[in-house]
Amino acid sequence: MKTNLLISCGFMLSLMACTSGENQQTNQVEMKPIPVVYPSTQKNDSIADDYHGTIVKDPFRWLENDTAPEVKAWVESQNDVTFGYLNQIPFRSKIKDRLTEIFNYPRYSSPFRVGEYYFFSKNDGLQNQAVIYYQKGLEGKPEVFLDPNTMSQDGTAAVSLLGASKDGKYMAYSTNMAGSDWQVINVMEIASKTKLQDELKWVKFSGAAWKNDGFYYSRYDEPAKGKELSGKNEFHKVYYHKLGTSQSADKLVYSDAKFPLRYYGAETTEDERFLIISVSQGTDGTELYCQDLTKGQKDFTLIFKGFDDNANVINNVGDKLMVQTDRNAPNQKIMMIDPAKPTESDWVTLIPEQPDLLQGAGTAGGKLFVSYLKDVTTKTFQYSFDGKKETEITFPTLGTASGFGGKVDDKVIFYSFTSFVYPPTIYKYDIASGKSELFRSSEVKFAPDDYETKQVFYTSKDGTKVPMFIVHKKGIKLDGNNPTLLYGYGGFNISLTPSFSASRLILLENGGVYAVANLRGGGEYGEKWHEGGKLDKKQNVFDDCIAAAEYLINQKYTSPSKLGLEGRSNGGLLVGAVINQRPDLFKVAFPGVGVMDMLRFHKFTVGWGWVVEYGSSDSTSQFPNLLKYSPLHNIKSDVEYPAVMVTTADHDDRVVPAHSFKYIAQLQVSRKNNKNPLLIRIDVKAGHGAGKPISKTIEEQADLWSFMFYNTNTSPIYK
Repeated sequence: MKTNLLISCGFMLSLMACTSGENQQTNQVEMKPIPVVYPSTQKNDSIADDYHGTIVKDPFRWLENDTAPEVKAWVESQNDVTFGYLNQIPFRSKIKDRLTEIFNYPRYSSPFRVGEYYFFSKNDGLQNQAVIYYQKGLEGKPEVFLDPNTMSQDGTAAVSLLGASKDGKYMAYSTNMAGSDWQVINVMEIASKTKLQDELKWVKFSGAAWKNDGFYYSRYDEPAKGKELSGKNEFHKVYYHKLGTSQSADKLVYSDAKFPLRYYGAETTEDERFLIISVSQGTDGTELYCQDLTKGQKDFTLIFKGFDDNANVINNVGDKLMVQTDRNAPNQKIMMIDPAKPTESDWVTLIPEQPDLLQGAGTAGGKLFVSYLKDVTTKTFQYSFDGKKETEITFPTLGTASGFGGKVDDKVIFYSFTSFVYPPTIYKYDIASGKSELFRSSEVKFAPDDYETKQVFYTSKDGTKVPMFIVHKKGIKLDGNNPTLLYGYGGFNISLTPSFSASRLILLENGGVYAVANLRGGGEYGEKWHEGGKLDKKQNVFDDCIAAAEYLINQKYTSPSKLGLEGRSNGGLLVGAVINQRPDLFKVAFPGVGVMDMLRFHKFTVGWGWVVEYGSSDSTSQFPNLLKYSPLHNIKSDVEYPAVMVTTADHDDRVVPAHSFKYIAQLQVSRKNNKNPLLIRIDVKAGHGAGKPISKTIEEQADLWSFMFYNTNTSPIYK
């Protein structure tokens, strides 16, 4: 029942391709440079800040005002140059056609039960958004419950189900428009599919925690006009909304005016006995409060003091709470906590810490399901509520499994399994027998047996062994001539586990190599791995990435003239920092929606929540470290950078586009004899990534693959 407030977005993207029948055997062809005339960007060197005695100029600060007419004009001029460049790549349309063909297959989510209904989502193939269906029982006829594609003409409305009332009568859902994190919550009567009048606005990072005929949710006050997508979000609050009433009548349940920069999340246990308030000062560290709703408790009981460790309530067993935590357990453990006696000395260990990372836990059918990461792949076990291990759930190969949650009276549950060359497949699991059976397989048209995945452990600068997955066609030559994309993230305790990407097939079927490095700062090996790449240890992340590139080159998978680097959000920061430090290793770089200004990130929207991960320029001790690696502030004029295509979007209110705007402006004005293109692709009516329409996804990835193939002198096989 954890609400994920991680402000990052380590979404695993991949892109690439090439053209015609020129020299198909080697995919080598000489591409003529496409001339680029960069837009003129106004520069004001008089704007500067004094950071603890160090003066730092900020000549492009005017680009932070995303709604200003001059910024909009600058965006148009940059896009004109970028798309003018992309339009001259001869095989771009063929790559887009192939991506359209690859994406055109049905994609389903795992079903889950609400009363007599099962809910699931389905995308027929090229629908911009998945449609939410429901059906009576597993044999019933599916009916459309909500179709986001009807909510906007351009497919930019995205819908998420937030949860159903305990009686199964109502479903709360949220709608995000044009990629923004802002949510509007509505309610649907399930049986009749009647939309109620209830509408809750200015919601962000919230679920719907039901209690009786209403639910708890989190929201901010209405932002200032014109600052909806860039203004700092402060004073998060928890409210209770009763069905049939206006939002203005909602009851304030929890807030703390003394701490404007905190998140507050609300959850109720399945039986609606306990209300849990989770408090965090950023993306790491938790404090938990509890209220027993059956006893009419008015105040809240502190059950987990913050903010040095993390915890979340899985569910309750009677009057006890089942809590997952890394308190004194970097690999996590599960404790039983009695809210009547919440002192830590009274906690009881249900499942102790193991050598492998306890990644997540859920309940269903009176059982506890616990998933571990062993060298970045999933292992899942069924336990009894007294902590006895009963069954290991076996998977078809090494990969990633998700699901394993449901109602206390469920007899079966559904989970999804995937890997790099194993499309998402849904399995039905019988709780009593501990047996899985195939429920729905993927219909994507490709031959998985043509490809192979291996995991290697390479050595980073300080001697640390770092895992990396490498995927390619069987039988490729290790001669240094394979176009290769290295993907990294390395932050916010996020683990990059094996996943399938239809767009990645563009690279693989053209003889390319895809590599994912599990850098420190992520969560692959628990909190110690995370701490090894945060705050003053952030350089370890960049060193790990550089060592991954060197490994791929030394082992002849690729060469600097064929190697691309990609990362998004915190991974965009990674790309910017790494190509500043080692531009010689890469031919192409894709910093996507990146955190590029490490001195001012905390001044926009929810950027303050990342201070626990990065530190803050407001701190005398932390400022020098941030300045040392900040992508914006370490651009050099005496080196040749790889071909760079920055990607961002005008509705990204998580990592505001000003990061990317200022970064590319500085990169362009600092160039001397840089022969490689330095471009930015700015999407409109799109955000940080979640909910992006399929049409926009195909267009963006076609552009990225085209850019990479052209700049690595690689010709695709498509005719």
